[in-house]
Amino acid sequence: MDNDLLFEPVKAGRWEDFETLFGPQGAFYNCWCVALRLPHAVRTKMAADERKAHMRERIKAGPPPGILCYAGGAPVAWVQVGPRHDVPQFNSPRTVSRPLEEGDAHDPSIWAVSCFFLLPKLRGTGMSHRLRAGAIDHARRQGARLLEACPIDHVTQSKSVTLCIGSTAIFDAAGFETVARRKDGRPLMRLELRA
Repeated sequence: MDNDLLFEPVKAGRWEDFETLFGPQGAFYNCWCVALRLPHAVRTKMAADERKAHMRERIKAGPPPGILCYAGGAPVAWVQVGPRHDVPQFNSPRTVSRPLEEGDAHDPSIWAVSCFFLLPKLRGTGMSHRLRAGAIDHARRQGARLLEACPIDHVTQSKSVTLCIGSTAIFDAAGFETVARRKDGRPLMRLELRA
């Protein structure tokens, strides 16, 4: 399957592919990948179509908020990856993913890989590792200096919805190092992209 995979930044012209991949349920429970973009109090009052419209406008505005993975010409997976400042809730002082230094949240060279979504039939096939690799390549090409993630440890079920944030094993395999642990099972991990 690796030879068939194509990774493309999500721009306005790829909205229909994004919409197709996310399906009628908007990925996880009509989230439409706005969980880290909008405060909980705001997004929980939004209808599913409002979340969808918010993400459509975000993609239209650019720069790309992540990358789509295609197999055989069809969209099969998504990874949200971009500068930390593009996912404000990843930087909230109350979250385990908050930055090490206050300025990190606004530093355009510090990026975050914060969400994965793939077709159910691909779960447990190693696709998350391929998505992570695609995210690293994309961040590096865009000039990111550091790439951070806040995955979950010891997931016992590969189809668990919590895997939308990725498992620690995925990031360990790529050489990410734990730089903070604010809560058991949720390390803040970092990969240096520039030598």
